[in-house]
Amino acid sequence: MLSTPIDSFQKMGLSSETLEALDQIKIITPTSVQQRTIVPMLGWHDIIARAPTGTGKTLAFGIPIVEHIEKNRRELQAVILAPTRELAIQIADDLKSLTYNRPWLETVVVYGGQSIRRQMEALKRKPQIVVATPGRLIDMLKRRALRLDLVEMCILDEADRMVDMGFVRDVRFILDKMRRVSQIAMFSATLSRSVMDISYLYQREPVEILVPEEGIDKPDISEFVMRANGAERIDALTELFSAGVFDRTMIFVNMRQSASMVVSKLKAKKIGVDEIHGDIRQNQRERVLSRFRKGNLPVLVATDIAARGLDIDDIDLVVNYDLPTENENYLHRIGRTGRARKKGVALTFLAPTGDQRLHEIMRAVDSEPTFVDNPAALIAALDREN
Repeated sequence: MLSTPIDSFQKMGLSSETLEALDQIKIITPTSVQQRTIVPMLGWHDIIARAPTGTGKTLAFGIPIVEHIEKNRRELQAVILAPTRELAIQIADDLKSLTYNRPWLETVVVYGGQSIRRQMEALKRKPQIVVATPGRLIDMLKRRALRLDLVEMCILDEADRMVDMGFVRDVRFILDKMRRVSQIAMFSATLSRSVMDISYLYQREPVEILVPEEGIDKPDISEFVMRANGAERIDALTELFSAGVFDRTMIFVNMRQSASMVVSKLKAKKIGVDEIHGDIRQNQRERVLSRFRKGNLPVLVATDIAARGLDIDDIDLVVNYDLPTENENYLHRIGRTGRARKKGVALTFLAPTGDQRLHEIMRAVDSEPTFVDNPAALIAALDREN
């Protein structure tokens, strides 16, 4: 079954509370995935959607969930599964913004790396919506901190990422506990065989949604490549930041040690910078991300743990300090910029021996970046585009 797009929130039959909340957070026009998803979900159809990153998937499923929640039932009615802590936190924050005028509706987020006791106390308040990573949700089930037998809605966000991270058994274990689930919606950047297997096993005649990266949904990203070795890269970044063109930058590296090295060298240049990767404790990662989102940290260095799931709309520049080891990670990385219909810039540094690898990546992602010799040439190219 396919879905017909509806280009206005007012035409979707949404409640006055939801329309007021959308106005409050300045969401005026639905994106393509929202146009195709909200009404079928309001009709309790299952959904399997493939959509580019940064196209508003959280509201695409968040609005129908909020509309479905029964006010007088103080029990868990909807579960949203996310592959990473950062994405779970961001989804919960977005839902809280959407429900600011529904004080009776509570959303709780549970994930590894934070106190289990504190999360169990939050679950005692009987939230109607829980956002969770699969492993921590199973922990809570085993501790009898929550039940899933009355859950009616389940969302799998970044389903392909959950599969890649080895969560297939956990996801199936969780779905098997939802005896009364009426709606399962799966959102994914790609529809792999494992994702389709889950759909086949658990969904009933799902509405299929495909949002191509074109028109308003194609990220507006100018891609550049600059040849530079290690020391030259730090000098180039320093010159770019000194030009005052970019307010918020993400730099991607392949290894945790590289992140610390880049941070150390940029700090020596008096640049405000910090890092997130697997060796950073969760509470510290949350503090760093909070500073970055609020604009108090201009540069964030990250490994690919942060390449997907972080919903930060106003990143001006993404830098591939290292070429990604997986072709698709190039798209996930640069997809952090050019979001919410804003202009973005991506710069990839190329080592003297990296031409063949770069060619492989660009052929795989169907991209033709512009080569520039130095930061001044990059800035000049952007000026010409504008």
